[in-house]
Amino acid sequence: MKYVDEYRNSKVAAALAKRIGEVASRPWVLMEICGGQTHSIVRYGIDRILPREVELVHGPGCPVCVTPLETIDRAHAIAREPDVIFTSFGDMLRVPGSATDLLQLRSRGADVRIVYAPTDAVAIARENPDKRVVFFGIGFETTAPANALAVSQARRLGVANFSMLVSHVRVPPAIDAILDARDNRVQGFLGPGHVCAVVGTEEYEELTARHHVPIVIAGFEPIDLLEGILMTVQQLEEGRAETENQYKRTVKREGNAGARRLVDEVFEVSDRKWRGIGLIPRSGLRLREEYRAHDAEALFDVQAITTAESTACISGLVLRGLKKPSDCPAFGKTCRPEQPLGATMVSAEGACAAYWQYGRRPDLEVAPGGEHA
Repeated sequence: MKYVDEYRNSKVAAALAKRIGEVASRPWVLMEICGGQTHSIVRYGIDRILPREVELVHGPGCPVCVTPLETIDRAHAIAREPDVIFTSFGDMLRVPGSATDLLQLRSRGADVRIVYAPTDAVAIARENPDKRVVFFGIGFETTAPANALAVSQARRLGVANFSMLVSHVRVPPAIDAILDARDNRVQGFLGPGHVCAVVGTEEYEELTARHHVPIVIAGFEPIDLLEGILMTVQQLEEGRAETENQYKRTVKREGNAGARRLVDEVFEVSDRKWRGIGLIPRSGLRLREEYRAHDAEALFDVQAITTAESTACISGLVLRGLKKPSDCPAFGKTCRPEQPLGATMVSAEGACAAYWQYGRRPDLEVAPGGEHA
């Protein structure tokens, strides 16, 4: 399959891993910043074919993972309101809040519907003028253009019964926070390819200059990731710190100008809380004042919500690259996908979920001699 098979060629992958081993002369810690990259790394065992000098840790790149629990609880409170049609992508229906999830709310009579695009929710609102239709708008810069389009369309068409519960986050401030932390271990980053396809690479160049840390924008296939790792290690070994683009077939320096204009028209930068990490200044997007008539948080009384995260969960440490899922005493025991304790197991895109899905599980680990641990 063109554009797929060539990026999964095992001989090329082995050659790249060998080259990384030849280049790396000392220990380096690299972080991939996207949940899709994490899943590819674990699925294809990329971290296991690297030389011992190169350690990969996993970043806060899963949008469902970092959506705060109180925001999920607000979504549930809105979905329980009378005359509300609550819409969302399917992956949010099973994400647990403090007491329940959207799927259970639907089974109890709430009108919760899966949509495949945010504009589908606008169409539902036009078809149901006697209902209040809410779309759960989460994600990184990747999904912001489609959400902005839905809000812009609702305003242009005068669809007053459509609103959006917004929980958008931005990647560069999260990298900034990781690098500013006293306990940071990360020395180089694999940048998020899909995010940079929208926003470009200029903000990453600023981060590189400010922190003197290499960032290589990488794709999601095994060869993409191994090339990105090699480029990052080469920079570190040479004492360079630049933003380089491995994912040139998709990412341009200026990003997608049309998508950026639409996002800037509808959203403005704001402080935002990340689940497992906490408040990161200027790390979120919120609706601009002229679009507040479509802001679900302003339309529904859902601010006074308190939650309690599990104290046994170490997802915050995993999201900052300080621990790995297998370091958590609860992993695979009291914390599993069907009963997650925290952010990184909540979503199918999370690092803990990846370890579970691809067999990095205590019950499947094989000890020397072939016996299960």
